[in-house]
Amino acid sequence: MRGRLITIEGLDGAGKTTLALALRDELVDRGHDVRLLREPGGVPVAERIRGLVKDPGLQVAPRTEALLYAAARAQLVGEALRPLLEAGAWVLLDRFVDSSLAYQGAGRELGVEQVGAINEFATGGLRPDRTLLLTIDPSLGLLRARAREAPPDRLEQEPTAFFGVIAAAYAELAAAEPERVRVIDASEPPARVLDAALAELADLFRPT
Repeated sequence: MRGRLITIEGLDGAGKTTLALALRDELVDRGHDVRLLREPGGVPVAERIRGLVKDPGLQVAPRTEALLYAAARAQLVGEALRPLLEAGAWVLLDRFVDSSLAYQGAGRELGVEQVGAINEFATGGLRPDRTLLLTIDPSLGLLRARAREAPPDRLEQEPTAFFGVIAAAYAELAAAEPERVRVIDASEPPARVLDAALAELADLFRPT
């Protein structure tokens, strides 16, 4: 029986990692084989690409950025995602194609359709079973992200207006695919965010 691919999306500082860790524990308690992965990264080649796209000391052209993310994603899909799903695992993935559509397609003004085409090729058409979109005011998200101990990465150094464009793009993606993309208010306490996420996944727990 094929596993489930659940992606978690949202602006930097929305609490994606916090939710992913809590969801992993909840799903393990329910008896599922759960793997938690991140993007870009999750496998050695993709982790090396992560170092490039996150490095604040590098100037990366928008098209290069989009292609690097797609390359990391292609490696992750082939090396980890497809084998895990075929083995029946539930995969919790911190970011996936929607991030590229929002950040590079809209934020970098490369075009959502164009970036979508690159990623269709990169993923071989792999689709999440459910996407949890954590929404937060861009200013609050940046405050959270910049309060971390680690210095801001290359993308986190962008101005607030950049993240406003991304937030709007995420909203459009959610409106276009309401069955897949479920919107959750990330300004709520973590326990309430987890409860909301579990409610949005409830139908996936039922046997088909």
